Amino acid sequence: MKFFLLLALLFVVVWLYRGIRRRDLPGAPPKPPGTPTADAQADQENVVACVHCGLHLPQSDAVAGDAGWFCGDTHRIAHDSTRPH
Repeated sequence: MKFFLLLALLFVVVWLYRGIRRRDLPGAPPKPPGTPTADAQADQENVVACVHCGLHLPQSDAVAGDAGWFCGDTHRIAHDSTRPH
């Protein structure tokens, strides 16, 4: 029984070592297509939610208000009119 346990432990150690070595090699296979690169992360922009309706949209398309971000001037005005002063 000890033999099989040691054999399994050796297999796991070799498997982990090969995985680490394969990742560090210069000819390593490319990352899977869904993995963002550093350039793609720099191009991404923040997503904000409208305070009034909860719609998620890019920050560049959102309208800033006193209470936060809104999807348009209509919701900014509607939210400001419903708040007590």
